[in-house]
Amino acid sequence: VQLQASGGGLVQAGGSLRLSCAASGRNFGGNDMGWFRQAPGKEREFVAVIGWRGSAMLYADSVKGRFTISRDTAKNTMYLQMNSLKPEDTAVYYCAASPRLNYYSKHSVDYHYWGQGTQVTVSS
Repeated sequence: VQLQASGGGLVQAGGSLRLSCAASGRNFGGNDMGWFRQAPGKEREFVAVIGWRGSAMLYADSVKGRFTISRDTAKNTMYLQMNSLKPEDTAVYYCAASPRLNYYSKHSVDYHYWGQGTQVTVSS
């Protein structure tokens, strides 16, 4: 089972990036999937979570209105569209899958599968 995150990079403040998380080894259509991020010297923090077939989403207050989480169950892939990026969004972004469905946890301990992370750097 593998989650592969991609799409990170360097962007100026106000710019956009789209992260992808491709799953292989099993189908995660019946699981919540989420994004977390970790900035240098800080703890990993919740960004967004999406339930079954995108039925509902939950966002951290810091990204609400700027980030959009989505998923393509047929492709076993999740996305994070990030707009109006700010320097404080700079972090390594991790995708994760939970064994639960429609639980929408904000806690990393509830996610059992993790991708390797992709670096997002926003310059001012």
